[in-house]
Amino acid sequence: MGCELEVGVRAEQVVGVRPVVDAAVNKGHLCVKGRYGQGFAQSDRRALHPMLRRGTEWVRCSWDEALNHVAERLQAIKALHGADAIGVLGSARATNEENYLAQKFARLVIGTHNVDCCARVCHGPTAAAMKAMLGTGAATNSYDDIERTRLFLIAGANPNENHPVLGARIKQQLRRGLAQAIVIDPRRTELAALAAIHLAPLPGTDVALFNALAHCILEEDLHDQAFAAARLDGLAEFAAAVRAWPPERAAERCQVPAADIRAAARLYASTRPAMAIHGLGLTEQLQGTETVMALVNLALLCGQIGLPGAGVNPLRGQNNVQGSAHMGCEPASLPGSVGIEAGRARIEALWGSALPAGPGLDLMQMLDAAQTGAFKALLVMGYDLAQSLPDSHRSWAALQALELLVVQDLVLNETAARFAHVFLPAASTLEKEGTFMNAERRVQRVRAALQPRGEARSDWAILCGLAGRMGHAAAFSYADAEAIWNEIRHAWPVGAGISYERLEAGGLQWPCRDSSDPGTTLLHRESFSHGPRARLRVLEPQASAERCSPEFPMLLITGRNLYQFNAATMSGSTALSALRPTDTLDMAPADAERLGVREGQRLKLISAHGCASLPCRLDARVQAGQLFASFHDPSVRLNWVTGPGRDGVTHTPEYKRTAVRVVPSAADTD
Repeated sequence: MGCELEVGVRAEQVVGVRPVVDAAVNKGHLCVKGRYGQGFAQSDRRALHPMLRRGTEWVRCSWDEALNHVAERLQAIKALHGADAIGVLGSARATNEENYLAQKFARLVIGTHNVDCCARVCHGPTAAAMKAMLGTGAATNSYDDIERTRLFLIAGANPNENHPVLGARIKQQLRRGLAQAIVIDPRRTELAALAAIHLAPLPGTDVALFNALAHCILEEDLHDQAFAAARLDGLAEFAAAVRAWPPERAAERCQVPAADIRAAARLYASTRPAMAIHGLGLTEQLQGTETVMALVNLALLCGQIGLPGAGVNPLRGQNNVQGSAHMGCEPASLPGSVGIEAGRARIEALWGSALPAGPGLDLMQMLDAAQTGAFKALLVMGYDLAQSLPDSHRSWAALQALELLVVQDLVLNETAARFAHVFLPAASTLEKEGTFMNAERRVQRVRAALQPRGEARSDWAILCGLAGRMGHAAAFSYADAEAIWNEIRHAWPVGAGISYERLEAGGLQWPCRDSSDPGTTLLHRESFSHGPRARLRVLEPQASAERCSPEFPMLLITGRNLYQFNAATMSGSTALSALRPTDTLDMAPADAERLGVREGQRLKLISAHGCASLPCRLDARVQAGQLFASFHDPSVRLNWVTGPGRDGVTHTPEYKRTAVRVVPSAADTD
């Protein structure tokens, strides 16, 4: 979210955290993670020294020994197998400056476009869909539009748990009667209970649902005809396509009453402004990119773009996932999310070196290639692949096959402990300078509150040390994080006006092209980023391979909970673990009664891909026939259950739909 906080420190220990009262984003509020989740910096779990694996043991070494070893191994692999046998992963927990250097290291030092980040497994489909349709793969509006809108369309997101400060702002508007909500989510979340309409589709059927909403809007002439005439192409073709998706047909596929679909279509089309907010429930699907396109279709059809209080607004999954991707940690994009060929001349002139000619691999393709032996080495910055990637049988086999795996992180996470050959201790957020970019395109300063513990170094300093040992010292010679940022401003003209000096007064939203530009709170007012008109997309629903059967009669949805943050590298090292010590399998009370399952009973969750064991939690928000579980506890190994399904455009995994069955666990000691 980009919440601002003040950290109280005494004797290099965090003694208190409080919100910044006049902060643009959180306005004096923090969630439980913001207030009580900052103990990771001083946790005993921190790994504070470089280490090399010797056989099955970790051996402490000096920084020179570790960096020399990595540089020599990378150069040897490159010489033998070519640059495209190596990849680099940026981090959503690292700064913009560090992610910029990660992709620069891959492209300039290694000579490959094999660079990616965790946006691949969360909002990659959002960026691809919105860039293709609107010209910019980012939120169209700002958080302050929450107080301007009259209707929220919340699809595949649970802000009250995953973005609690924003969720509280939405809830206040609903309770005060200042806005209404349509919530599209299989679970009856807190906001769904407050909504005027709750549509609970079968996971993975959202394209059919959105087509049916568009069908109703066009059938009843509720679309914005003036907007369509001035700014839309493809309306006739689109109308013909969605004519095949009346609510009655979608109701059968989505398991949503046709009358509710019609009511939602009328409410969204007739209420201005209406603000669409979406999360990973849309993107982590077989048709993730097309699902976001279907949501954009609705906004365009109703003219809900370019207005305060309207637009299409993704809720990003980690603190700098927007920034890590935007800095170029993607195989097909350079800094500023500019395509390789479109930005080639600028970057080559800035770096004084030619960019690689061939295409790069994304994360999922790198792991596929590792299993075939074509991909040999991976440098991973602040990303626990073993814990968070789906289909663990395959992902762990791919990590095991690597000849060199280097991990830069705070702790010996699952990836490092099980598979890495080199561990490099990274400084935490509280120990570094730089910038983050939040989901509303706001760039904000990060300031060090603590000195790095032990021998930990900032990720940018580690990358510069490696680059120098590989013959590129001059191109990686920076005095500080600000020097890196100033280079980014040359690489990214749209953000050239965002200087550290200006950021001292507060964050700025891009586009912000020069020192007199106040930044941009609202995109697409008069035209789109790629031109004056946008084209509606014809989208045909596809069926997932994850289908219920007598062997696997239930559907599992995976996600997050309020008290932990993603793979729990940070939050798992704090007092928050006492509030939610492990993951649970959330089940509808009716299913528990049918299966003879009781609260707290340990259950074995089985899919066609693997199994996991975790305690049952009865939750009336979950529909009968469905289950929900989070993946924060490494001991649960939830991703041994999830499968290989991927979005066809971005390869984002299908985390939100897995066919499973449940049986009592032999480990049940309740």
